[in-house]
Amino acid sequence: MPVPFHLAFPVNDLETTERFYIDILGCSKGRSSDHWIDFDFYGHQVVAHLAPEETGEVAAGAVDGKNVPVRHFGAVLPWEEWERLAAHLTSHGINF
Repeated sequence: MPVPFHLAFPVNDLETTERFYIDILGCSKGRSSDHWIDFDFYGHQVVAHLAPEETGEVAAGAVDGKNVPVRHFGAVLPWEEWERLAAHLTSHGINF
């Protein structure tokens, strides 16, 4: 079993971020304040911090022929779970 990690990242809107992580990704919400929200992201703690000044244009690099933001993270899932999540994201019109 993997050891849980903690990752904090900037967002420009906590309400939108909360809706995405809870309603779309199915994460549960942990502690929060007016400036940050903890989420259980597949057993890991990710924290969205309100910091709009850090969310502007992002650097990107080529990965497998696609331009991918340098600052990113994700979960490594079993293939079947990934396919379910991909279908769920697509059904919500999310480009990934």
